[in-house]
Amino acid sequence: MRIDVLTLFPKMIEEPLGESIIGKAVEKELLEINVHDFRQYSDNKHKQVDDYPYGGGAGMLLKVQPIYENLKAIEEESGNQKKRVILLDPAGKPFNQKMAEEFSQEEQLVFICGHYEGYDERIRSLVTDEVSLGDYVLTGGELGAMVMIDATVRLLPDVLGNQTSAKTDSHSTGLLEHPQYTRPAEFEGMGVPEVLMNGNHRLIEEWQLKESLRRTYLRRPDMLEKVTLTPEMETFLAEIKQEE
Repeated sequence: MRIDVLTLFPKMIEEPLGESIIGKAVEKELLEINVHDFRQYSDNKHKQVDDYPYGGGAGMLLKVQPIYENLKAIEEESGNQKKRVILLDPAGKPFNQKMAEEFSQEEQLVFICGHYEGYDERIRSLVTDEVSLGDYVLTGGELGAMVMIDATVRLLPDVLGNQTSAKTDSHSTGLLEHPQYTRPAEFEGMGVPEVLMNGNHRLIEEWQLKESLRRTYLRRPDMLEKVTLTPEMETFLAEIKQEE
């Protein structure tokens, strides 16, 4: 996969994405990340990328010209006509795990990180997706882009050592993940559930499913409205409601 990021602050992107799992993916050539300072594409002699809005209003807007020229340069370099161009915008569609899974199937992703008060509306005609990290406003799109890149890249083949782990993460199954434990078996009076240590895989899987349902029911009951429950899950959920 190739990822391009348009930003006014390249260092905010370059250093964090050079670490941990993403950094290793780049080293293994499973991923290519290119960070572009779109200020360099401004046709203004002072490299200005923002201006006052027509009709008045508070703040400054990012101009369309530098973004357009940067995207054009990326297309000429990569030769990819089918890339997804993602505009980071508080008014965009909320990002979620399903979207990360969808992005992970693409050959190329381009993220545009905004700043100032907003965008010249014509920039929206250049993108395929308008995405928000959540119902709040940040000073710029860099943090949102890094979160989306991290959530997407970890789903690529061979990026994680155990790919099964990504498939069972919270939100990937539609439920929150079940509780997990590691050594020691007892610590300060807190023990590991016996079922996890008896070696009976069928019982372990049943316990994990039930506890995943329990955690979702207690913490995010809204998620259950979107899940198609099997007869087994319905039985477990009825037991959980009685127990709680």
